[in-house]
Amino acid sequence: MSSLLTPSPSILTVADLLDRLGGVPADRVRYYPLPGSATEQDVIDIDAHENRLFELVDGVLVEKPAGYEESLLAGYIGTVLTQFVEPRKLGWVSGADGMMRVNPGQVRMPDVGYVSRARAPGGLRPRGPVASISPDLAVEVLSASNTVAEMSRKRREYFSGGTLLVWVVDPPARTVAVYTSAETPFAVLQESEILDGGDVLPGFTLHLQTLFSRLDD
Repeated sequence: MSSLLTPSPSILTVADLLDRLGGVPADRVRYYPLPGSATEQDVIDIDAHENRLFELVDGVLVEKPAGYEESLLAGYIGTVLTQFVEPRKLGWVSGADGMMRVNPGQVRMPDVGYVSRARAPGGLRPRGPVASISPDLAVEVLSASNTVAEMSRKRREYFSGGTLLVWVVDPPARTVAVYTSAETPFAVLQESEILDGGDVLPGFTLHLQTLFSRLDD
């Protein structure tokens, strides 16, 4: 039988639950399976049968927001990363529906994820519908319903799971925040600047003006 999240002094109301999830809007939180009882298989089944993307957070299904402009930017980043990674046989680049178990019980779907061959167990591509690894590089393109607290929690999960680099793309501001740790950005790059892969992808560069020009076509 399904059960709610284990009662605790910090979760007494629905508002407490939403706050724990990062202040996400209530319409992104799925009520069934009941909060606290959802599993990875629920994430897989909803994707297969409803064509909707939900992340698994503490046994709660939280819908991943999507928008056309965000997908344009994420798609371009994924393409240029793939063009850099594949010829060098460095690893694998996934898109917005790429499910990753970043921590036990936590399934996230970065808009773009890069897993290096060096970090993959045995140097082999992760298998199964949910990759049992946190990406070396996670790219998140902000949507209107993403909250500051939600994204902060995501970054903490990524880095605690072994992620080395996170790019947070802000379409309205036309900036990319570069994180090498969870809380404070290493840099916030403007549209006129060049993004590089740092120690994670040495030699990779992306002119942000070229990226954000996708919004001007």
